Amino acid sequence: MGILDSFRLDGEIAVVTGAGKGIGRAIAIGLAEAGADVAIASRTQSDLDAVADDVHALGRRAFPLATDATDMKALERLAERTAEEFGKLTIWVNNAGGIPDGTPRYLTRTSEENFDAQIDLNLKAVWMGAIVAAKAMSDGGGSIINISSRSAFGPQVKNGPYGAAKAAVNSLTTTMAWEVAPNIRVNAVAPGPVPTENFDECMGTDTDEKREQLLNQIGIPMRRYGRPEDIAAAVVYMASPAAGWVTGQCLFVTGGR
Repeated sequence: MGILDSFRLDGEIAVVTGAGKGIGRAIAIGLAEAGADVAIASRTQSDLDAVADDVHALGRRAFPLATDATDMKALERLAERTAEEFGKLTIWVNNAGGIPDGTPRYLTRTSEENFDAQIDLNLKAVWMGAIVAAKAMSDGGGSIINISSRSAFGPQVKNGPYGAAKAAVNSLTTTMAWEVAPNIRVNAVAPGPVPTENFDECMGTDTDEKREQLLNQIGIPMRRYGRPEDIAAAVVYMASPAAGWVTGQCLFVTGGR
């Protein structure tokens, strides 16, 4: 197999949570472009149907299934239905996450209810998805990829609960990689600022001018925001044979910040 061939995913079956929009949509399409068939999950069926059309246009199979990523039984059903539809499951991307109500918060000004909501979506959902995926892959092996965040590193003023949850995702990733090796690889990809719908809602960057102001404040060496496709490319690498000797790692895709 040549180097470029090792990035192909022909014959692989992937699951992507949070796949209806933004980064998740780009990941699903990127995996399909690399040759995988894709089960796509999020809460909104209409969003999934639109992504499925994009996957079909690439000549790959898509299975859209509305799923609550914070519900273990729903994730188990997703794995079971994917295996029924495609015969197996070899890649699982825990992408569902974000700030549930679009409001960043200080740790010291967060209610217990809001803290639990952050942990449920950004940590517990990842743990549940990884456990379900590992069970589904136990016979044939595979790759689990958790979507972390640049917010996992360093202090996160005004966004403490989210940063803490993502830091825990990195810890979960390294530990689980040891538990399921060598059959299954577990890695994370940590995006920097990518102006998705949830990002704009949280940061108040609903115009190009506001996005430019924030970009200048952040100080990204590459002098641009990330694109969903930047994250998708990293996920394709982590899922592919090219990363066959990579596990327990977190790849920061942040423009250098």
